[in-house]
Amino acid sequence: MTEFTNDKPLVFTVKDRCRVCYTCVRDCPVKAIKIIDGQAEVIFDRCIACGNCVKVCSQGAKTFFKSNNEVLELLKSGEKVIACVAPSFPAEFIEIKDYKYFVGMLREMGFDKVVEVSFGADIVAKKYTKLLDESKDRTIISSDCPGIVNYIQHYHPDLVECLAPIASPMLAMTRIVKEKYGDDCKAVLIGPCIAKKAESDEFDQVLTFVELRELFEELHILPETCKPSEFDPPHSGKGAMFPVSRGLIHNMGKMDKILDGDIIVTHGHVNFREAIDELESGSVDVGYMELLCCRGCIMGPGMTKNGKRFKRRSLINDYVNKKLENLDKKTWEADLKTYCQLDFSETFAAKDRRNPSPDEDQINTVLETIGKSTPSDYLNCGACGYATCREHAVAILEGLAEPEMCLPYTIEKLHQSIDQLNVSNSKLANAKQALKQSEKLAHMGQLSAGIAHELNNPLGVITMYSNLLKEETNPDSDTYKDLEMVVEQAERCKKIVGGLLNFARKNQVKKRECNIVDFAKHSLNSVIAPENIKISFSTEIKDPKAYFDPDQMMQVLTNLEKNAVEAMPLGGELKLSLQEDENSIIIIVSDTGTGISKTNMDKIFTPFFTTKELGKGTGLGLPLIYGIVKMHNGKIIVASNDDSKKGPTGTSFTINIPRNN
Repeated sequence: MTEFTNDKPLVFTVKDRCRVCYTCVRDCPVKAIKIIDGQAEVIFDRCIACGNCVKVCSQGAKTFFKSNNEVLELLKSGEKVIACVAPSFPAEFIEIKDYKYFVGMLREMGFDKVVEVSFGADIVAKKYTKLLDESKDRTIISSDCPGIVNYIQHYHPDLVECLAPIASPMLAMTRIVKEKYGDDCKAVLIGPCIAKKAESDEFDQVLTFVELRELFEELHILPETCKPSEFDPPHSGKGAMFPVSRGLIHNMGKMDKILDGDIIVTHGHVNFREAIDELESGSVDVGYMELLCCRGCIMGPGMTKNGKRFKRRSLINDYVNKKLENLDKKTWEADLKTYCQLDFSETFAAKDRRNPSPDEDQINTVLETIGKSTPSDYLNCGACGYATCREHAVAILEGLAEPEMCLPYTIEKLHQSIDQLNVSNSKLANAKQALKQSEKLAHMGQLSAGIAHELNNPLGVITMYSNLLKEETNPDSDTYKDLEMVVEQAERCKKIVGGLLNFARKNQVKKRECNIVDFAKHSLNSVIAPENIKISFSTEIKDPKAYFDPDQMMQVLTNLEKNAVEAMPLGGELKLSLQEDENSIIIIVSDTGTGISKTNMDKIFTPFFTTKELGKGTGLGLPLIYGIVKMHNGKIIVASNDDSKKGPTGTSFTINIPRNN
C-alpha cells in the first residue's frame, strides 16, 4: 500500500492548469485549499481525500495519485493477485452490456481471481443490523465512507465514538479474500473512491475506475477480444445495492426506520456537514445516520466525469435485479454464515486538526479591509468559495485565503484602478500637450529674442534722431507733428520688443516679499467692468507671504482679468481665487464667458496670435504672461469650454508659482 505524505500527497494541484475560479474552495467540505499567489493548492494535513475538488475542477488542475504502475508491477510479480471490484462498476462501464466480459477483461490483465466487494457489503449489513438492534441509547454514524470517517476524526473528534466500529465493505472483502485464498495473496481494490487509497494498510493497492480504464487502454484490452467469465466466489446478494443512496439501509431491512425518524440518510458535501453539525449541537436525536461524501458511490471522484446520476442508478438497479434472479440463495446463505465468523471490527481515533478560532476583533478588522464595515455589506455571495463573508475573513486570518478572492471587493478595486488610470492618462495627456507647447514656445522664445535684439539697435537710432529733429523743428509745423508720430510709433515698437523679451524670459525678475492676498485684491481695483459682470474674490491662504516680482506679476493678473471681462460681452462672473500648498501659491482667474475653442487652445501662448479685431490686440498679452510665469519658475494651466452642450462655458487660468526664492 502506498504511504502518502506532504511530499507525496494523495490529492494535489497541477499548478499550470489552475485558473483561479475558486470552485475547488467552494466544494471542499473542510476548506483544505490554500490560495497562494492566485494558485489553489491542496493542504495535505487538512485534506480528507473526499475528492470533491477533483470532481468539480473543469481544468483538471486537481488530481490524485495514480497507482497504475504499482498494480502492473504487482501483476508481473508472479504472486497471486485478486481483483476486488466495487459494486458500482455497472454504472461506470456502461458500454459493456454483459458484466461477464468485464470480468474477462480483468482476467486478461493478469488477475488470478476477480471477486465482488458487494459480498463484503452483505456481511457488513448484517453487522450493522446487529449493532443497531443492540445500541439503543446512542447515535451510530456509518463508517463505510472513508471521507466521512476522516472528516469526523479530524474536525469533529468528539463524535468519533459515534462511528460504527465495523469495517467498510471493501475492507471486509479484503479480510474474506485473505481467509478464502490465503494470507499470501495480494488484494487490489477497484472502485469509485479516492479516499480508499489511504483507508487501510490491509489493502495492497487501490485503483479507481478511471485508472482501470487507462490500464485497459494501455494494454489494448477490449471486451470483444476477451473470454466472458463469471465472478469468483463468494457471490453477493443485495449488497450490490450498496453504491446508491440508502443502499446499506435497504440491505439491512431498515427502510421503515426512515419513516419513523430514527434514521437519517444524506449525502453530498453540504448535507453531510449539516447533519453532523446538528447532531453535535443536539438539534437532532436519532439512532443511526448513513452519510456519504458523494451523492452515492456511483458519483464518486474515481468515476468518469459528467456521468448521469439517475442513469447510473438505473443501471445498478437492473444489475441487482438480474443478479438476485440468478442467485443461488443456499450457497449465498452458507457463505454468509461461514464468513460472518471473521473479525470485522474496526477502531477509530480522534485526530484533531482544527485551527484555533481567531478573536472577533481580528475578524472585524479583516472584514473592514475587504469593504465589509457593517452587516449590510455582508453579501455572502459565495464567489470567493466560502459560504459567508465571515468565513472568508477567518480563512484570511488562517492564511488559507486572500482578500482579492472577494469578488465585490475586487470589482471595486478594479473600478478604482480604472478611475486612477483614467486620471493618470488625463494627466499624461496634459503633460504631453504642455511639453509640446513648452517646446514650441521655447523655439518661439529663441526666435523672439533674436528678433528683439536685432530690432533694438535700429529702434534706438530712429528714436534718438527723431527726438533730435523734433528739437530743431518748429512745434507748429506739420513736420513736427509727423516727427511726433514717428517717436510715438517707435516707442510702441520698443514696448513690443520689450514684450518679446519678456516672453523669451530675457528680462530680469526682481523678487521681494509681498502679501499675495493684498496684492491680488489690489489687482482687481484696476479692472473696469460693466454692471452686468460680477467680480468675486476668495482665498484659502493662511500664510500670505510670498516672494515674486510685483510689477511683472501685476501685468499677469491685470492682463488675465482684462481678457476675462472682454470674454463676457453678455455679462457673467469674474472670479479670482487664491490657494496654497506646502511650497507654492496657486492663483486661479476664471470667467463664465464664451470660452476658447479647441482649435485655438494650442495657439494662445504664441506671440502675435489674437482672436480680437484688427487694431485691438497685439497678440502679446498671453505670451507675456507665459514668459513672466516661467521666469518665476512657475507653470500656467488653461481649462476652457466653448460648447454649452458639454456644460457651462468659460475659461480658467491656474498659475502655480513657488512661495519662496
